[in-house]
Amino acid sequence: MQLKKLEREDIPQLLRFFRNQRTHISNYSAGVLYMWSKYLSTHYAIEEGCLILCDRYVGNRYFYWPISAEGDAEAEKRAAEKIEAFCRENYIRLHFTAIPRERLAQLIERYGTDVHVSNIRKWRDYLYRAEDFKLYPGGKYSGQRNHVNKFKKNNPDYAFEEYTSELEAEVLSFLREISQAQTEKGEALADEEMRGVFDILPKIEELGMFGGILRAKGEIVAFAAGEICADMLIVQIEKAKRGVQGAYPAMAQLFAQRFCTEGVVYINREDDSGDAGLRKSKMQYLPLALVDKYNLAIHRSFDGLSAYPKITTPRLVLKEIEDADAEAFARLAKDDELNKYWGYDWRENATEAEPDAMWFLQDVRKDFKQKNELPLGIYWEDKLIGEVVLHNFGYRAEAEIGMRVLPEYRGRGFAREALIHLMDYGFVKLNLERIEAKCFKENTVSAYTLKAAGMRPCGEDDAYFFFYKTAAM
Repeated sequence: MQLKKLEREDIPQLLRFFRNQRTHISNYSAGVLYMWSKYLSTHYAIEEGCLILCDRYVGNRYFYWPISAEGDAEAEKRAAEKIEAFCRENYIRLHFTAIPRERLAQLIERYGTDVHVSNIRKWRDYLYRAEDFKLYPGGKYSGQRNHVNKFKKNNPDYAFEEYTSELEAEVLSFLREISQAQTEKGEALADEEMRGVFDILPKIEELGMFGGILRAKGEIVAFAAGEICADMLIVQIEKAKRGVQGAYPAMAQLFAQRFCTEGVVYINREDDSGDAGLRKSKMQYLPLALVDKYNLAIHRSFDGLSAYPKITTPRLVLKEIEDADAEAFARLAKDDELNKYWGYDWRENATEAEPDAMWFLQDVRKDFKQKNELPLGIYWEDKLIGEVVLHNFGYRAEAEIGMRVLPEYRGRGFAREALIHLMDYGFVKLNLERIEAKCFKENTVSAYTLKAAGMRPCGEDDAYFFFYKTAAM
């Protein structure tokens, strides 16, 4: 899977994914993506016929649930597995965001109990019945009806018009006035939202959206824009002049009456971003539901390991490599014959052509600190003779194992012994369920060692033989 930076000009090509999405979450829409993708540094990929979105925010990546243009739930699951594999291969922490409630259980079941789940109130969307906005029926909407009636009484010449590109200059002038008042709030998100509004206005028709303006005394007093996703109208922009009594409820009703066509059952008016005034206003319209948007951070048991373990075997000690052994470790790390089969060339990360011995030790310590791998020195009679590593940790309690031994200590069964006891540690202390390994096909010694350590062959490709061992084996 390859993630590509989402450019605004890419969005029209993605409309087919949004039009049939039934998550009832506004994030999965062209308008929201256009307005917020720059702020969130959104990336995307298309896998298994599904759109995968990923935000980069404060140094982390957050993946959305994949959405299929055809509503193929099985394809969406396969695409979610691609996300998992991508994160594992690239040492990325697996986070999901804006997950719909109906997908939550399967993710928790897949990743076990060590999952942090949040459902933050200020990001939940407000979902309403379309008919309620079209009619404002009964006593529960008497307040809205009264405001609309006052607006119509005070502005008998009011008019509602569909937005067209010919009205762009006039609407921009109206929005500048609104923006000045909104900027007074001094809130970064409010400012970012207004930038998005200005940017999206010329693109409304291209994005399959539509807009409406409300006039009073010939002037624009309210503007709204949105799009339809399956059975839901998402209202992404809704602005009205201060001091024009009833402009907001009048605009909301007229917009619904015009654009909630056959098949549109719900109106989504997005979240309140934690704004107290906005929350009060949205609640007064009596939402049918606050749409859950779950965030999941998938934890691995390895993530909680703060110190290197010390594992004692009949002949060996597996432990953190000591500073005093930096020279021996550098010799191990720079051995070109070993590196040919190790699958890693230290030169790719080195900042100097000939780094000192401590650089190699600091490099593996950094990998442990970042929870990319668990590297342990293999000690025999207080001498560093090799290294055994658990790495490539996955999100379903799996990891990969590897080992390398200095030339003068090979052929004595040290590698096998180290593998067996690190795997035992992984199964018992790190709660791993599966440990994997691979070796180049020409590396027959490693293949023999892996089998001798109890690992079973499980496949091959052009370059490698693959092996595995489970906690039950």
